[in-house]
Amino acid sequence: MASISLLDVSIAIICLVLFRCLFFKKRKDHAFRSWPVLGMFPGFLLELHRIYDFGVEIFESADLTFLFTGPWFTGMDMLFTVDPANIHYILSSNFSNYTKGADFKEVFDVFGEMIFSSDGELWKNQRKAAQYMLNHQGFQKLSMSTTRRKLYDGLVPLLDQCCEEEKVVDLQEVFKRFTFDTTFFLVTGCDPKSLSIEMPEVEYAKALDDLGEGIFYRHIKPKFLWKLQNLFGLGQEKRMTKADATFDRVSAKYISAKREEIRSKGIAHHHSDGESEDLLSSHIKLDTTKYELLKPSEDKFLRDTILAFNLAGRDTMASALSWLFWLLSQNPQVVTKIRKEIIDKNLSKTGSNVLDNLDKLVYLHAALYESMRLYPPVVFQRKSPIKADLLPSGHKVDANSVIIIYLYGLGRMRAVWGEDATEFKPERWISGTGGLRHSPSFKFLSFNAGPRTCPGKQIAMTLMKTLVVEILQNYDIKVIKGQKVEPESGLMLHMKHGLKVTITKRCSA
Repeated sequence: MASISLLDVSIAIICLVLFRCLFFKKRKDHAFRSWPVLGMFPGFLLELHRIYDFGVEIFESADLTFLFTGPWFTGMDMLFTVDPANIHYILSSNFSNYTKGADFKEVFDVFGEMIFSSDGELWKNQRKAAQYMLNHQGFQKLSMSTTRRKLYDGLVPLLDQCCEEEKVVDLQEVFKRFTFDTTFFLVTGCDPKSLSIEMPEVEYAKALDDLGEGIFYRHIKPKFLWKLQNLFGLGQEKRMTKADATFDRVSAKYISAKREEIRSKGIAHHHSDGESEDLLSSHIKLDTTKYELLKPSEDKFLRDTILAFNLAGRDTMASALSWLFWLLSQNPQVVTKIRKEIIDKNLSKTGSNVLDNLDKLVYLHAALYESMRLYPPVVFQRKSPIKADLLPSGHKVDANSVIIIYLYGLGRMRAVWGEDATEFKPERWISGTGGLRHSPSFKFLSFNAGPRTCPGKQIAMTLMKTLVVEILQNYDIKVIKGQKVEPESGLMLHMKHGLKVTITKRCSA
Protein backbone atom coordinates (compact mmCIF):
# COMPACT_ATOMS: atom_id res chain seq x y z
CA MET A 1 0.00 0.00 0.00
CA ALA A 2 1.17 3.50 -0.71
CA SER A 3 2.78 5.33 2.20
CA ILE A 4 0.72 7.68 4.32
CA SER A 5 1.61 11.33 4.76
CA LEU A 6 3.71 12.89 7.51
CA LEU A 7 0.57 14.46 8.94
CA ASP A 8 -1.06 11.03 9.23
CA VAL A 9 1.98 9.62 11.02
CA SER A 10 2.15 12.55 13.43
CA ILE A 11 -1.50 12.25 14.41
CA ALA A 12 -1.18 8.49 14.87
CA ILE A 13 1.96 8.75 17.03
CA ILE A 14 0.41 11.39 19.29
CA CYS A 15 -2.71 9.26 19.80
CA LEU A 16 -0.72 6.11 20.45
CA VAL A 17 1.59 7.78 22.97
CA LEU A 18 -1.34 9.29 24.87
CA PHE A 19 -3.18 6.02 24.87
CA ARG A 20 -0.32 3.81 26.00
CA CYS A 21 0.20 6.18 28.93
CA LEU A 22 -3.25 5.14 30.18
CA PHE A 23 -2.19 1.49 30.86
CA PHE A 24 -5.07 -0.57 29.56
CA LYS A 25 -5.23 -4.11 30.94
CA LYS A 26 -7.18 -6.34 28.56
CA ARG A 27 -6.52 -6.50 24.83
CA LYS A 28 -10.18 -6.94 23.88
CA ASP A 29 -11.35 -4.18 26.23
CA HIS A 30 -9.30 -1.32 24.87
CA ALA A 31 -11.34 -0.82 21.69
CA PHE A 32 -14.52 -0.54 23.74
CA ARG A 33 -13.15 2.05 26.16
CA SER A 34 -14.00 5.63 25.27
CA TRP A 35 -11.31 7.97 26.57
CA PRO A 36 -11.72 11.69 27.24
CA VAL A 37 -11.41 13.74 24.05
CA LEU A 38 -10.00 10.84 22.01
CA GLY A 39 -12.97 8.47 22.28
CA MET A 40 -12.22 4.94 21.01
CA PHE A 41 -9.88 6.17 18.30
CA PRO A 42 -6.57 5.22 20.00
CA GLY A 43 -7.64 1.60 20.45
CA PHE A 44 -8.76 1.57 16.86
CA LEU A 45 -5.34 2.77 15.70
CA LEU A 46 -3.61 0.01 17.63
CA GLU A 47 -5.59 -2.60 15.69
CA LEU A 48 -5.52 -0.91 12.29
CA HIS A 49 -2.96 -3.40 10.95
CA ARG A 50 -5.47 -6.24 11.52
CA ILE A 51 -8.68 -4.28 11.49
CA TYR A 52 -10.79 -6.82 9.55
CA ASP A 53 -10.19 -9.74 11.88
CA PHE A 54 -10.24 -7.56 14.97
CA GLY A 55 -13.65 -6.33 13.85
CA VAL A 56 -14.86 -9.93 13.86
CA GLU A 57 -13.64 -10.33 17.45
CA ILE A 58 -15.41 -7.13 18.49
CA PHE A 59 -18.75 -8.22 17.03
CA GLU A 60 -18.53 -11.66 18.64
CA SER A 61 -18.17 -9.87 22.00
CA ALA A 62 -20.66 -7.07 21.32
CA ASP A 63 -23.69 -9.17 20.38
CA LEU A 64 -23.53 -8.23 16.67
CA THR A 65 -23.91 -4.45 17.03
CA PHE A 66 -21.34 -1.96 18.30
CA LEU A 67 -21.31 1.83 18.75
CA PHE A 68 -17.93 3.38 17.93
CA THR A 69 -17.26 6.80 19.42
CA GLY A 70 -14.59 8.89 17.74
CA PRO A 71 -12.65 11.92 19.00
CA TRP A 72 -14.77 14.89 20.04
CA PHE A 73 -16.07 17.12 17.26
CA THR A 74 -14.71 14.91 14.46
CA GLY A 75 -18.01 13.41 13.35
CA MET A 76 -16.58 9.87 13.55
CA ASP A 77 -19.27 8.29 15.76
CA MET A 78 -20.69 5.28 13.89
CA LEU A 79 -22.96 2.36 14.69
CA PHE A 80 -21.53 -0.89 13.29
CA THR A 81 -23.81 -3.88 12.85
CA VAL A 82 -23.79 -7.42 11.51
CA ASP A 83 -27.18 -8.29 12.98
CA PRO A 84 -29.33 -9.84 10.21
CA ALA A 85 -32.48 -8.40 11.79
CA ASN A 86 -31.00 -4.89 11.63
CA ILE A 87 -29.75 -5.45 8.09
CA HIS A 88 -33.16 -6.65 6.88
CA TYR A 89 -34.84 -3.70 8.59
CA ILE A 90 -32.44 -1.13 7.12
CA LEU A 91 -32.18 -2.52 3.58
CA SER A 92 -35.69 -3.89 3.11
CA SER A 93 -38.57 -3.42 5.53
CA ASN A 94 -37.82 0.23 6.38
CA PHE A 95 -35.82 0.99 3.22
CA SER A 96 -37.40 4.42 2.69
CA ASN A 97 -35.91 5.80 5.93
CA TYR A 98 -32.34 4.75 5.18
CA THR A 99 -30.41 6.60 2.49
CA LYS A 100 -26.79 7.22 1.63
CA GLY A 101 -26.93 10.46 3.61
CA ALA A 102 -25.37 13.89 3.16
CA ASP A 103 -21.98 12.80 4.55
CA PHE A 104 -21.84 9.99 2.00
CA LYS A 105 -21.74 12.44 -0.88
CA GLU A 106 -18.79 14.19 0.75
CA VAL A 107 -16.83 11.02 1.37
CA PHE A 108 -17.67 9.56 -2.05
CA ASP A 109 -17.53 12.85 -3.96
CA VAL A 110 -15.50 11.30 -6.81
CA PHE A 111 -18.48 9.04 -7.55
CA GLY A 112 -20.53 12.03 -8.68
CA GLU A 113 -24.21 11.20 -9.27
CA MET A 114 -23.74 7.53 -10.09
CA ILE A 115 -26.24 4.85 -9.17
CA PHE A 116 -24.27 3.81 -6.06
CA SER A 117 -24.29 7.28 -4.52
CA SER A 118 -27.76 8.56 -5.44
CA ASP A 119 -31.08 8.27 -3.60
CA GLY A 120 -34.74 8.98 -4.22
CA GLU A 121 -36.22 9.49 -7.66
CA LEU A 122 -32.83 9.91 -9.33
CA TRP A 123 -31.76 6.50 -8.07
CA LYS A 124 -35.06 4.97 -9.20
CA ASN A 125 -34.51 6.34 -12.72
CA GLN A 126 -30.93 5.05 -12.78
CA ARG A 127 -31.85 1.60 -11.51
CA LYS A 128 -34.78 1.25 -13.93
CA ALA A 129 -32.49 2.11 -16.85
CA ALA A 130 -29.72 -0.20 -15.62
CA GLN A 131 -32.08 -3.14 -15.17
CA TYR A 132 -33.47 -2.69 -18.67
CA MET A 133 -30.03 -2.49 -20.26
CA LEU A 134 -28.40 -5.32 -18.31
CA ASN A 135 -31.34 -7.66 -18.91
CA HIS A 136 -31.64 -6.76 -22.61
CA GLN A 137 -31.16 -9.76 -24.89
CA GLY A 138 -28.62 -7.88 -27.00
CA PHE A 139 -26.48 -6.96 -24.00
CA GLN A 140 -26.65 -10.51 -22.64
CA LYS A 141 -25.27 -11.78 -25.96
CA LEU A 142 -22.56 -9.11 -25.96
CA SER A 143 -21.57 -10.10 -22.43
CA MET A 144 -21.21 -13.77 -23.34
CA SER A 145 -19.29 -13.12 -26.55
CA THR A 146 -16.98 -10.62 -24.82
CA THR A 147 -16.23 -13.05 -22.01
CA ARG A 148 -15.36 -15.87 -24.44
CA ARG A 149 -13.24 -13.60 -26.64
CA LYS A 150 -11.22 -12.29 -23.70
CA LEU A 151 -10.92 -15.80 -22.34
CA TYR A 152 -9.48 -17.38 -25.49
CA ASP A 153 -7.68 -14.36 -26.97
CA GLY A 154 -6.32 -13.00 -23.69
CA LEU A 155 -6.34 -15.29 -20.66
CA VAL A 156 -5.57 -18.68 -22.23
CA PRO A 157 -2.52 -17.45 -24.22
CA LEU A 158 -1.17 -15.74 -21.10
CA LEU A 159 -1.62 -18.85 -18.94
CA ASP A 160 -0.08 -21.05 -21.63
CA GLN A 161 2.98 -18.81 -21.81
CA CYS A 162 3.33 -18.88 -18.02
CA CYS A 163 3.24 -22.68 -18.22
CA GLU A 164 5.89 -22.84 -20.93
CA GLU A 165 8.23 -20.42 -19.16
CA GLU A 166 7.49 -21.81 -15.68
CA LYS A 167 6.86 -18.23 -14.67
CA VAL A 168 5.55 -17.07 -11.30
CA VAL A 169 2.51 -14.87 -11.84
CA ASP A 170 0.28 -12.75 -9.59
CA LEU A 171 -3.10 -14.40 -10.13
CA GLN A 172 -4.95 -11.51 -8.51
CA GLU A 173 -3.42 -9.11 -11.02
CA VAL A 174 -4.41 -11.44 -13.86
CA PHE A 175 -8.01 -11.51 -12.65
CA LYS A 176 -8.11 -7.72 -12.20
CA ARG A 177 -6.93 -7.25 -15.77
CA PHE A 178 -9.32 -9.85 -17.16
CA THR A 179 -12.34 -8.30 -15.43
CA PHE A 180 -11.18 -4.76 -16.25
CA ASP A 181 -10.82 -5.48 -19.97
CA THR A 182 -14.13 -7.33 -20.08
CA THR A 183 -16.04 -4.72 -18.12
CA PHE A 184 -14.49 -1.77 -19.93
CA PHE A 185 -15.48 -3.26 -23.28
CA LEU A 186 -19.06 -3.89 -22.13
CA VAL A 187 -19.26 -0.29 -20.89
CA THR A 188 -17.53 1.59 -23.73
CA GLY A 189 -17.21 -0.86 -26.62
CA CYS A 190 -13.39 -0.56 -26.50
CA ASP A 191 -10.87 -3.11 -25.22
CA PRO A 192 -8.00 -1.54 -23.20
CA LYS A 193 -6.02 -4.78 -23.63
CA SER A 194 -4.39 -4.64 -20.23
CA LEU A 195 -4.28 -8.44 -20.00
CA SER A 196 -0.99 -9.52 -21.53
CA ILE A 197 2.29 -11.05 -20.45
CA GLU A 198 3.85 -7.56 -20.26
CA MET A 199 1.18 -6.37 -17.79
CA PRO A 200 1.17 -2.75 -19.04
CA GLU A 201 -0.03 -0.05 -16.67
CA VAL A 202 -3.44 1.37 -17.57
CA GLU A 203 -4.09 4.75 -15.99
CA TYR A 204 -7.86 4.25 -15.61
CA ALA A 205 -7.31 0.94 -13.79
CA LYS A 206 -4.70 2.51 -11.51
CA ALA A 207 -7.10 5.37 -10.77
CA LEU A 208 -9.70 2.81 -9.64
CA ASP A 209 -7.16 1.38 -7.17
CA ASP A 210 -6.33 4.83 -5.79
CA LEU A 211 -10.03 5.63 -5.48
CA GLY A 212 -10.73 2.56 -3.36
CA GLU A 213 -7.79 3.19 -1.04
CA GLY A 214 -8.64 6.86 -0.61
CA ILE A 215 -12.30 6.26 0.25
CA PHE A 216 -11.37 3.65 2.83
CA TYR A 217 -9.03 6.07 4.58
CA ARG A 218 -11.68 8.77 4.57
CA HIS A 219 -13.70 6.46 6.82
CA ILE A 220 -10.93 6.03 9.39
CA LYS A 221 -9.65 9.60 9.55
CA PRO A 222 -11.33 12.59 11.17
CA LYS A 223 -13.11 14.59 8.50
CA PHE A 224 -11.07 17.73 9.19
CA LEU A 225 -7.87 15.76 8.56
CA TRP A 226 -8.72 14.32 5.14
CA LYS A 227 -10.29 17.62 4.09
CA LEU A 228 -7.08 19.39 5.10
CA GLN A 229 -5.07 16.86 3.10
CA ASN A 230 -7.38 17.40 0.16
CA LEU A 231 -6.96 21.16 0.37
CA PHE A 232 -3.16 20.96 0.35
CA GLY A 233 -2.87 17.93 -1.93
CA LEU A 234 -1.30 15.46 0.51
CA GLY A 235 -1.23 11.65 0.87
CA GLN A 236 -4.19 9.63 -0.37
CA GLU A 237 -6.11 12.81 -1.10
CA LYS A 238 -3.54 13.84 -3.68
CA ARG A 239 -3.94 10.47 -5.40
CA MET A 240 -7.73 10.79 -5.19
CA THR A 241 -7.58 14.15 -6.95
CA LYS A 242 -5.40 12.69 -9.70
CA ALA A 243 -7.76 9.71 -10.03
CA ASP A 244 -10.73 12.06 -10.41
CA ALA A 245 -8.93 13.95 -13.17
CA THR A 246 -8.10 10.66 -14.90
CA PHE A 247 -11.75 9.58 -14.85
CA ASP A 248 -12.74 12.93 -16.39
CA ARG A 249 -10.07 12.91 -19.10
CA VAL A 250 -10.33 9.27 -20.17
CA SER A 251 -14.12 9.28 -20.09
CA ALA A 252 -14.29 12.44 -22.19
CA LYS A 253 -12.31 10.70 -24.95
CA TYR A 254 -14.65 7.73 -25.12
CA ILE A 255 -17.80 9.81 -24.80
CA SER A 256 -16.76 12.08 -27.65
CA ALA A 257 -15.87 9.13 -29.89
CA LYS A 258 -19.10 7.32 -29.09
CA ARG A 259 -21.25 10.38 -29.78
CA GLU A 260 -19.55 10.79 -33.14
CA GLU A 261 -20.04 7.11 -33.94
CA ILE A 262 -23.74 7.31 -33.15
CA ARG A 263 -24.17 10.50 -35.19
CA SER A 264 -22.39 8.99 -38.19
CA LYS A 265 -24.63 5.94 -38.12
CA GLY A 266 -27.77 7.95 -37.56
CA ILE A 267 -28.99 5.57 -34.86
CA ALA A 268 -32.32 6.39 -33.24
CA HIS A 269 -33.08 6.23 -29.53
CA HIS A 270 -34.49 2.73 -29.62
CA HIS A 271 -32.65 -0.37 -30.78
CA SER A 272 -34.02 -3.72 -31.89
CA ASP A 273 -34.39 -6.61 -29.42
CA GLY A 274 -31.49 -8.58 -30.86
CA GLU A 275 -28.98 -5.75 -31.25
CA SER A 276 -25.83 -5.90 -29.11
CA GLU A 277 -24.97 -2.57 -27.57
CA ASP A 278 -22.45 -1.37 -25.01
CA LEU A 279 -23.72 0.53 -21.98
CA LEU A 280 -22.30 3.89 -23.03
CA SER A 281 -24.19 3.74 -26.34
CA SER A 282 -27.38 2.76 -24.53
CA HIS A 283 -27.07 5.63 -22.08
CA ILE A 284 -26.33 8.19 -24.80
CA LYS A 285 -29.52 7.09 -26.57
CA LEU A 286 -31.70 7.03 -23.46
CA ASP A 287 -35.31 7.99 -24.02
CA THR A 288 -35.65 10.90 -21.56
CA THR A 289 -39.44 10.64 -21.69
CA LYS A 290 -39.05 7.40 -19.72
CA TYR A 291 -36.17 8.52 -17.52
CA GLU A 292 -36.90 12.18 -16.86
CA LEU A 293 -34.15 12.76 -14.29
CA LEU A 294 -31.34 11.25 -16.37
CA LYS A 295 -29.28 13.55 -18.57
CA PRO A 296 -27.68 11.70 -21.50
CA SER A 297 -26.84 15.01 -23.19
CA GLU A 298 -24.44 15.89 -20.33
CA ASP A 299 -20.94 14.42 -20.36
CA LYS A 300 -20.83 14.46 -16.53
CA PHE A 301 -23.74 12.03 -16.38
CA LEU A 302 -22.02 9.70 -18.84
CA ARG A 303 -18.68 10.01 -17.03
CA ASP A 304 -20.32 8.95 -13.76
CA THR A 305 -22.03 6.07 -15.55
CA ILE A 306 -18.76 4.78 -17.01
CA LEU A 307 -17.11 4.94 -13.58
CA ALA A 308 -20.01 3.22 -11.83
CA PHE A 309 -20.11 0.18 -14.08
CA ASN A 310 -16.33 -0.18 -14.28
CA LEU A 311 -16.01 0.01 -10.50
CA ALA A 312 -18.79 -2.55 -10.02
CA GLY A 313 -17.59 -4.93 -12.71
CA ARG A 314 -13.83 -5.01 -12.30
CA ASP A 315 -13.17 -5.01 -8.60
CA THR A 316 -16.00 -7.16 -7.32
CA MET A 317 -15.38 -10.08 -9.68
CA ALA A 318 -11.57 -9.87 -9.47
CA SER A 319 -11.77 -9.94 -5.67
CA ALA A 320 -14.19 -12.89 -5.63
CA LEU A 321 -12.07 -14.92 -8.07
CA SER A 322 -8.80 -14.23 -6.24
CA TRP A 323 -10.09 -15.35 -2.86
CA LEU A 324 -11.81 -18.37 -4.42
CA PHE A 325 -8.56 -19.67 -5.90
CA TRP A 326 -6.73 -18.99 -2.64
CA LEU A 327 -9.35 -21.05 -0.77
CA LEU A 328 -9.22 -23.78 -3.42
CA SER A 329 -5.45 -24.02 -2.91
CA GLN A 330 -6.14 -24.71 0.78
CA ASN A 331 -8.97 -27.15 0.05
CA PRO A 332 -7.96 -29.49 -2.80
CA GLN A 333 -10.96 -31.73 -2.12
CA VAL A 334 -13.21 -28.87 -3.30
CA VAL A 335 -11.26 -28.66 -6.57
CA THR A 336 -11.79 -32.38 -7.08
CA LYS A 337 -15.54 -32.04 -6.54
CA ILE A 338 -15.85 -29.09 -8.95
CA ARG A 339 -13.92 -30.95 -11.65
CA LYS A 340 -16.10 -34.03 -11.17
CA GLU A 341 -19.23 -31.92 -11.46
CA ILE A 342 -17.98 -30.38 -14.72
CA ILE A 343 -17.42 -33.87 -16.15
CA ASP A 344 -20.73 -35.21 -14.84
CA LYS A 345 -22.65 -32.34 -16.44
CA ASN A 346 -20.95 -33.04 -19.80
CA LEU A 347 -19.43 -29.58 -20.22
CA SER A 348 -16.88 -29.82 -23.00
CA LYS A 349 -13.61 -27.91 -22.70
CA THR A 350 -14.17 -25.49 -25.53
CA GLY A 351 -17.66 -26.23 -26.81
CA SER A 352 -20.36 -23.60 -26.99
CA ASN A 353 -22.51 -25.64 -24.60
CA VAL A 354 -20.41 -24.43 -21.64
CA LEU A 355 -22.30 -21.15 -21.29
CA ASP A 356 -25.61 -22.91 -21.84
CA ASN A 357 -25.00 -25.36 -18.99
CA LEU A 358 -23.36 -23.23 -16.32
CA ASP A 359 -26.53 -23.25 -14.23
CA LYS A 360 -26.08 -27.00 -13.79
CA LEU A 361 -22.85 -26.45 -11.86
CA VAL A 362 -24.46 -26.24 -8.44
CA TYR A 363 -21.33 -27.10 -6.46
CA LEU A 364 -19.27 -24.48 -8.30
CA HIS A 365 -21.99 -21.94 -7.59
CA ALA A 366 -21.87 -22.95 -3.92
CA ALA A 367 -18.07 -22.60 -3.82
CA LEU A 368 -18.28 -19.06 -5.23
CA TYR A 369 -20.96 -18.10 -2.71
CA GLU A 370 -18.96 -19.62 0.14
CA SER A 371 -15.85 -17.70 -0.93
CA MET A 372 -17.80 -14.42 -1.08
CA ARG A 373 -19.34 -15.15 2.32
CA LEU A 374 -15.87 -15.29 3.90
CA TYR A 375 -14.28 -12.67 1.66
CA PRO A 376 -17.02 -10.31 0.41
CA PRO A 377 -15.74 -8.13 -2.46
CA VAL A 378 -17.30 -5.02 -0.85
CA VAL A 379 -16.25 -4.87 2.79
CA PHE A 380 -18.95 -2.57 4.16
CA GLN A 381 -22.08 -0.61 3.39
CA ARG A 382 -22.85 2.81 4.74
CA LYS A 383 -26.39 4.03 5.56
CA SER A 384 -27.97 7.03 7.27
CA PRO A 385 -31.53 7.38 8.65
CA ILE A 386 -33.64 10.31 7.51
CA LYS A 387 -35.56 10.21 10.80
CA ALA A 388 -34.53 8.94 14.22
CA ASP A 389 -35.35 5.27 14.58
CA LEU A 390 -35.15 2.20 16.79
CA LEU A 391 -33.43 -0.84 15.28
CA PRO A 392 -34.63 -4.40 15.97
CA SER A 393 -31.52 -4.90 18.13
CA GLY A 394 -32.81 -2.18 20.45
CA HIS A 395 -30.25 0.44 19.41
CA LYS A 396 -31.54 3.97 18.90
CA VAL A 397 -30.21 5.85 15.87
CA ASP A 398 -30.42 9.60 15.39
CA ALA A 399 -31.39 11.27 12.14
CA ASN A 400 -28.36 11.66 9.82
CA SER A 401 -26.19 9.39 11.97
CA VAL A 402 -23.87 6.90 10.27
CA ILE A 403 -24.54 3.15 10.25
CA ILE A 404 -21.93 0.74 8.90
CA ILE A 405 -22.99 -2.76 7.85
CA TYR A 406 -19.79 -4.80 8.08
CA LEU A 407 -19.99 -7.56 5.46
CA TYR A 408 -16.63 -9.13 6.31
CA GLY A 409 -17.80 -9.67 9.89
CA LEU A 410 -21.31 -10.77 8.90
CA GLY A 411 -19.98 -13.79 6.99
CA ARG A 412 -17.90 -14.95 9.98
CA MET A 413 -20.42 -14.66 12.80
CA ARG A 414 -21.10 -17.93 14.59
CA ALA A 415 -24.43 -16.52 15.74
CA VAL A 416 -25.42 -16.16 12.08
CA TRP A 417 -23.69 -19.09 10.32
CA GLY A 418 -23.05 -21.61 13.10
CA GLU A 419 -19.97 -22.81 14.94
CA ASP A 420 -18.20 -23.59 11.65
CA ALA A 421 -18.66 -20.01 10.38
CA THR A 422 -14.96 -19.47 9.67
CA GLU A 423 -14.59 -22.71 7.69
CA PHE A 424 -14.75 -22.89 3.89
CA LYS A 425 -17.60 -25.38 3.29
CA PRO A 426 -19.44 -25.09 -0.04
CA GLU A 427 -21.67 -27.91 1.20
CA ARG A 428 -23.50 -25.45 3.45
CA TRP A 429 -25.09 -24.08 0.26
CA ILE A 430 -26.28 -27.48 -1.02
CA SER A 431 -29.76 -28.73 -0.11
CA GLY A 432 -30.65 -32.31 0.75
CA THR A 433 -31.91 -32.85 -2.80
CA GLY A 434 -28.67 -31.60 -4.35
CA GLY A 435 -29.95 -28.18 -5.35
CA LEU A 436 -28.75 -24.76 -4.28
CA ARG A 437 -29.92 -23.88 -0.79
CA HIS A 438 -31.40 -20.39 -0.49
CA SER A 439 -29.93 -18.08 2.11
CA PRO A 440 -31.63 -14.75 2.91
CA SER A 441 -29.87 -11.79 1.36
CA PHE A 442 -29.61 -10.09 4.75
CA LYS A 443 -27.32 -12.97 5.80
CA PHE A 444 -25.40 -13.16 2.51
CA LEU A 445 -25.01 -9.58 1.35
CA SER A 446 -22.44 -9.80 -1.44
CA PHE A 447 -25.06 -8.84 -4.01
CA ASN A 448 -26.79 -6.40 -1.65
CA ALA A 449 -30.39 -6.84 -0.51
CA GLY A 450 -33.84 -5.32 -0.86
CA PRO A 451 -34.59 -2.74 -3.56
CA ARG A 452 -30.85 -2.18 -4.14
CA THR A 453 -30.08 -5.82 -4.96
CA CYS A 454 -27.38 -5.90 -7.65
CA PRO A 455 -28.97 -5.90 -11.14
CA GLY A 456 -25.81 -7.40 -12.65
CA LYS A 457 -25.72 -10.47 -10.38
CA GLN A 458 -26.47 -13.01 -13.11
CA ILE A 459 -23.92 -11.53 -15.52
CA ALA A 460 -21.23 -11.55 -12.81
CA MET A 461 -21.90 -15.16 -11.82
CA THR A 462 -21.85 -16.28 -15.46
CA LEU A 463 -18.50 -14.60 -16.12
CA MET A 464 -16.90 -16.03 -12.99
CA LYS A 465 -18.18 -19.55 -13.60
CA THR A 466 -16.96 -19.45 -17.20
CA LEU A 467 -13.48 -18.45 -16.11
CA VAL A 468 -13.28 -21.00 -13.28
CA VAL A 469 -14.41 -23.85 -15.54
CA GLU A 470 -11.76 -22.99 -18.14
CA ILE A 471 -8.96 -22.78 -15.59
CA LEU A 472 -9.82 -25.86 -13.53
CA GLN A 473 -10.30 -28.06 -16.59
CA ASN A 474 -7.04 -27.10 -18.25
CA TYR A 475 -4.60 -25.94 -15.57
CA ASP A 476 -3.25 -26.76 -12.13
CA ILE A 477 -2.67 -23.71 -9.96
CA LYS A 478 -0.04 -23.96 -7.21
CA VAL A 479 0.27 -21.14 -4.69
CA ILE A 480 3.86 -20.20 -3.84
CA LYS A 481 4.63 -21.25 -0.28
CA GLY A 482 5.70 -18.72 2.31
CA GLN A 483 3.86 -15.69 0.93
CA LYS A 484 1.62 -13.74 3.27
CA VAL A 485 -1.96 -13.69 2.04
CA GLU A 486 -4.01 -11.07 3.86
CA PRO A 487 -6.70 -8.50 3.03
CA GLU A 488 -5.65 -5.02 1.99
CA SER A 489 -7.40 -2.07 3.63
CA GLY A 490 -9.63 -0.53 1.01
CA LEU A 491 -13.10 -0.12 -0.37
CA MET A 492 -12.80 -3.52 -2.08
CA LEU A 493 -11.36 -6.64 -0.47
CA HIS A 494 -8.19 -7.26 -2.47
CA MET A 495 -5.13 -9.19 -1.32
CA LYS A 496 -2.48 -6.89 0.10
CA HIS A 497 0.48 -8.68 -1.52
CA GLY A 498 -1.32 -10.33 -4.44
CA LEU A 499 -1.49 -14.09 -5.00
CA LYS A 500 1.74 -15.51 -6.44
CA VAL A 501 1.26 -18.84 -8.20
CA THR A 502 2.81 -21.21 -10.72
CA ILE A 503 0.69 -22.75 -13.46
CA THR A 504 0.98 -26.08 -15.21
CA LYS A 505 -1.07 -27.60 -18.01
CA ARG A 506 -3.27 -30.54 -17.14
CA CYS A 507 -3.05 -33.68 -19.25
CA SER A 508 -6.07 -34.27 -21.45
CA ALA A 509 -8.26 -37.15 -20.42
